Amino acid sequence: MAVDARIRELGNRHRTLDEQIQREVTRPTADSLHVRELKQRKLRIKEEISALEARV
Repeated sequence: MAVDARIRELGNRHRTLDEQIQREVTRPTADSLHVRELKQRKLRIKEEISALEARV
């Protein structure tokens, strides 16, 4: 059960990062470095979710 909770938590963080990325890229002075860092964090979370789902 703990793995399912972790997957849900990571899913929430993944959605939050996606929202942050969308807000950042729509700003007139979007910081491309910040967007890249957010996308990298989002990808790491997605990879962790995939690894956990493979174990279940």
